[in-house]
Amino acid sequence: FLSGLGLIPGRAASLAPDSPPPPPPASSLAAPPPLPVGSSLLLPRRPQRRASAHPTPHRLRPGYPRPSPPRLPRVWQAMEKGKSVVAELAASFSGVQVTPRRKATSTPPAASFYSPMKKARPRKLVSLCIGVLGQHLEDIINDISEFTAFFPPHIKLAIMSIARRRRLLNDDVLVSLVDSSWKILDISGSEVTDVGLATVARTCSNLWAVDISRCEKITPAAVSEIICHCPSLEILRCGGCSRSEFTARGCVNLLKPKLNTLEEDSWEELEAVDFGSGAQSLRWLVWPKIDDNSKEILALECPRVIVNPKPSLLDLGGSKTPGEALASVPLDHSVVEDIDPKTWAVSAAPRRAAAAPPHPSAPPEIPIAERFRLAYVERDARLAPKRARRERQHRRRAERDYLMNDIDAKSIALASKYLSKG
Repeated sequence: FLSGLGLIPGRAASLAPDSPPPPPPASSLAAPPPLPVGSSLLLPRRPQRRASAHPTPHRLRPGYPRPSPPRLPRVWQAMEKGKSVVAELAASFSGVQVTPRRKATSTPPAASFYSPMKKARPRKLVSLCIGVLGQHLEDIINDISEFTAFFPPHIKLAIMSIARRRRLLNDDVLVSLVDSSWKILDISGSEVTDVGLATVARTCSNLWAVDISRCEKITPAAVSEIICHCPSLEILRCGGCSRSEFTARGCVNLLKPKLNTLEEDSWEELEAVDFGSGAQSLRWLVWPKIDDNSKEILALECPRVIVNPKPSLLDLGGSKTPGEALASVPLDHSVVEDIDPKTWAVSAAPRRAAAAPPHPSAPPEIPIAERFRLAYVERDARLAPKRARRERQHRRRAERDYLMNDIDAKSIALASKYLSKG
């Protein structure tokens, strides 16, 4: 067979270029002999592949390895898996009936315009300390000027507000706490007089709002001091009691702006002269029970002054009405907003009951000074024996020390001892 193909040298076949190759011999086409039992033919085996559901393309020949089916990306596989899980959950919850929670029909009470509703937060440590100090204010009110001298201005103002609410505010307390940086002053319902208010007016020239309502001891003279020394005053509160109503009616003429008559040689000399008087910057007047006559005078002479303003976003002038100008809002509300209201709700120390008059047949009561003198005399008489015994011991100890330390004393003592024996 190999020689017929011309692969063995020396026996090459002469074949024509166009003639077909000769057929192979019959011996080469015969079946190979059978293998003996137990022998194995070591031939490479084609690896078995899984049966694919995809049909074999017509262009692939039999015997070629089939390509593996295309795999989806992992993202798509996860999406397909998630869809199946969602479908299972939806099928499991198909028979469950869920009732939505009903909203509460009761609405919380509306908050006032000056204290809006907000989430409660813990109070500051400074506010807690001021609250404790305010609860025991009656115990330290007489010496308040000694420990408040180094307090910040806002702490002094808070203490004054607590003292006012506890009916402890008077001239002494006010003058002890006054600070030149204050811009509001609320002494309503207190025992402050014209002297204390005039002192504050001279010290606090930047006052912006003042409340003198329900003050029985304030007269128009003190209001005149405020108008004169506080040019930035915009809010004034008055009235509330008979005496304060009388004071407010007497201050109507003081509130009207006036021009003073001045005579100078030139206009340049008038630049440094204040030729105006009255409450020129006053804008809001809180006087709940104002009479018609005073209201007409203010409307005619002071058109910029708004009497008893109402809570609104914008007033006619285009500016917002401040909370300090509203009668329903305490002027110092912002000062004690973070302080516990129980501070000024505490009751003062109970007063001692008045002593009953002594019985005519009873012995006269000994004065307290005489009691102290008698107690001292009794103690001195009781301690006299003990004091004498202590003096004797001290004298003997001094003599013994003298004999032990002085040579002459030792010699004299020894000589006297020998002489007494002889």
